[in-house]
Amino acid sequence: FIFLLSLTVFSGIEIWRIENFHPVPIPKSSYGKFFTGDSYVVLKTTALKSGALRHDIHYWLGKDTSQDEAGTAAIKTVELDAALGGRAVQYREVQGHETEKFLSYFKPCIMPQEGGVASGFKHAEAGEHMTRLYVCKGKHVVHVPFARSSLNHDDIFILDTKSKIFQFNGSNSSIQERAKALEVVQYIKDTYHDGKCEIAAIEDGKLMADAETGEFWGFFGGFAPLPRKTANDEAKSTDVPTRLFRVEKGQAEPIEADSLTRELLDTNRCYVLDCGAEVYVWMGRNTSLDERKSGSGAAEELVRGLDRPKYHIIRVIEGFETVPFRSKFDSWPQSADVAVSEDGRGKVAALLKRQGINVKGLLKAAPAKEEPQPYIDCTGNLQVWRVNGQEKTLLPPSDQSKFFSGDCYIFQYSYPGEDKEEYLVGSWFGKLSVQEDRDSATSQASKMVESLKFLPAQARIYEGNEPIQFFSIFQSFIVFKGGHSDGYKRYVAEKELPDETYTEEGIALFRIQGSGPENMQAIQVEPVASSLNSSYCYILHSGSSIFTWFGNLTTSEDQELVERQLDLIKPNMQSKPQKEGTESEQFWDFLGGKSEYPSQKIGRDAESDPHLFSSTFSKGDLKVTEIYNFSQDDLMTEDVLILDCHSDVFVWVGQQVDSKNKLNALTIGEKFLERDFLLEKLSHQAPVYVVMEGSEPPFFTRFFTWDSAKSVMHGNSFQRKLAIVKNGGTPTLDKPKRRTPVSYGGRSTLPEKSQRSRSVSFSPDRVRVRGRSPAFNALAATFENANARNLSTPPPVVRKLYPKSVTPDSAKLASKPTALAALTSSFEQPRRETLIPRSVKVSPETPKPKPEVNNKENSMSSRIEALTIEEDVKEGEAEDEEGLPIYPYERLKTSSTDPVTEIDVTKRETYLSSGEFREKFGMPKDAFHKLPKWKQNKLKMALQLF
Repeated sequence: FIFLLSLTVFSGIEIWRIENFHPVPIPKSSYGKFFTGDSYVVLKTTALKSGALRHDIHYWLGKDTSQDEAGTAAIKTVELDAALGGRAVQYREVQGHETEKFLSYFKPCIMPQEGGVASGFKHAEAGEHMTRLYVCKGKHVVHVPFARSSLNHDDIFILDTKSKIFQFNGSNSSIQERAKALEVVQYIKDTYHDGKCEIAAIEDGKLMADAETGEFWGFFGGFAPLPRKTANDEAKSTDVPTRLFRVEKGQAEPIEADSLTRELLDTNRCYVLDCGAEVYVWMGRNTSLDERKSGSGAAEELVRGLDRPKYHIIRVIEGFETVPFRSKFDSWPQSADVAVSEDGRGKVAALLKRQGINVKGLLKAAPAKEEPQPYIDCTGNLQVWRVNGQEKTLLPPSDQSKFFSGDCYIFQYSYPGEDKEEYLVGSWFGKLSVQEDRDSATSQASKMVESLKFLPAQARIYEGNEPIQFFSIFQSFIVFKGGHSDGYKRYVAEKELPDETYTEEGIALFRIQGSGPENMQAIQVEPVASSLNSSYCYILHSGSSIFTWFGNLTTSEDQELVERQLDLIKPNMQSKPQKEGTESEQFWDFLGGKSEYPSQKIGRDAESDPHLFSSTFSKGDLKVTEIYNFSQDDLMTEDVLILDCHSDVFVWVGQQVDSKNKLNALTIGEKFLERDFLLEKLSHQAPVYVVMEGSEPPFFTRFFTWDSAKSVMHGNSFQRKLAIVKNGGTPTLDKPKRRTPVSYGGRSTLPEKSQRSRSVSFSPDRVRVRGRSPAFNALAATFENANARNLSTPPPVVRKLYPKSVTPDSAKLASKPTALAALTSSFEQPRRETLIPRSVKVSPETPKPKPEVNNKENSMSSRIEALTIEEDVKEGEAEDEEGLPIYPYERLKTSSTDPVTEIDVTKRETYLSSGEFREKFGMPKDAFHKLPKWKQNKLKMALQLF
């Protein structure tokens, strides 16, 4: 355990060098610097979303290290794993043939230096710069002799001279390889030149076309044709049949078996699995430390005589096998929880604590309980179409969040982005929808994306697997049983099934779920008692009888959602509340009598740690390669990449990908779900997003440290990286155009494009307006002339709301080609940047608009424009400093016997005077508005103002 005394940080990287048979920690300033004559042990600890700690231990062997040092590194790696609880994956890393996972810790590369601790380190004299030649082979950077004979047409070479770094691009190298090599050039420039030297890119075959090319060849004595690359050890195939060996007395004994199965592995033994390029050592949970060391030695002995310079030895512990290891077996059972002793880990923690070292993080961390966030602006414009065969029908706003389980739908959502309008186009498949409608929905959604030049993100969503973004866009979402499409009706008739399509007069039971008014759903279920669940609230109606049922495990917030959904399903009708355990006989009669029902909340696939994959898709076959410790720089504009976070899959498509492959993006995502490369039991119905470079939505970019300037650069990967390297590490691009400011005092040269707001139908006469979307709430916070006030001050609030809704005539116009043109023109006109919430602006000097009921000129573009709202305060009404009428608290609270009418009941608190507001809430209004939404709602509930 002395080995671990320096282990003070348990999330990140720790590195030790072997000196005199002992591991000695190296300073963090030297991380990434390796010497060819040494051996190192590298520990990478990752805190997973589940709260567990994952350990990867690598022992790196320099090409000139001694056999003793290499053996010590291997043994110390086994000891370190045992001390950490015996669950780490261990990797043998040989200089020049390191695993991609190891190299990902030291991006962009490692460049081992000559020398070592045993022979004494060789340091270059101060001011002396050695001209060196490197070759980039995939992720590896290898120092090669400085001679023309080292060059070839297939690889990329970097010539590091005193005043200039040259990158020579072999004519057969790819654009992506050239771009990655530039990261190495940047590393050399920063590390060995203090960031001060020139950069030159030399193209193979350019001859003496420019001065820099001539200068490059001058270092090699002038230009001469390059030799063809000769076949060498690296070109030899490592395709060998997979063989399993049992370790007996330090020797690997072959096992004869018709097929590889998990049952061949005994928990009391160690085994060696020879897969050619990888050689695995499997260590049973009940093996001793000496047996594990012996197993590792047997693997080393086995491969020592084989002609495989690139092989890796990877050691895995029973219960913590890697995906590649498990995939080598014909059958591998679903992983069961392995009882793992915490003794080793606990002993280390106790020992370190006695030494006065902070041991926080050594034991399993508590899982982070995070409420899922939508990461999308929810004040945009929504359009929804129901699919019927090859046709689609635009739904009126009052019906656009009411779906049927037997139908398919297409939705298009536009919302404000950083400097332009962003779009999300998606298809939703009901559980009972027919394949014909699903194919049609996918095809029509893809055509919409293509018609908008592939700029929108695209989503494919199945009922029951909706992501948080979907629910946040729709806000109050209802799924009814049955369907209206011809395909569904035919299916029901052919199968002689009852048509259960929802009717207002029939009996219906709805399960209410969600996290709040901005994310709530009502799902129609079978009207029987077994459909109930103690963790949910329900609405039951049959004719004029309405019941609300509250499970014993529900909260007051859950019960509030019932009231809001009731306003949408059965408006203006009173319900009979039923508390679980005190139900009336009539309630049970409607459900056909009592029966047992569950109490556990319905589980959903949780988001896991993200994995990024590069992909190739040809003739229906998908191949992927994982990119470890990924960053935005791994998104190459020529590639299609897949981001898998288990609950959702994103397919990222670069700008330089051709149109045919862009159209395959959704298919690639579906193939990825089918193949389940990480053996994580991916649902085939998990949401799939297709994300286009330059239009990445926030719910994708959150997985990266994102620089939006990089995603809108022009040119291929190499040209972009070259511009960044030559520009000192900053992307160069044209500044995006901002929206032209509009003068509200007079006539504008452009039609006003105010902030976007949801288009929803609204009746000012209706008092019960629970379930209203945040877009409506935002309408009560409209703005003054942006040019006449400080944008950082709180915006005024308006009492009366007059949103324009989509008329039948405008709905027809929306499906015409002119509508697409209007969409495109609005997409190309970026919005003005503001520091205020995205909502609807006020235009104080514009005349009050008249309601447009049947105006045929009310086209799609006029709907996309946000609404102009004017304050209209009645004479004699008191106003507070924000221009709102003031009412006493007793008339504003929900239980009032003399309630105020014609107010926005979702913002009752805004009608309090400043003094009474401070008295009730214990804080001024501006402090309240800075609180998170959930905290505001909690305070409002306590005061009966919610």
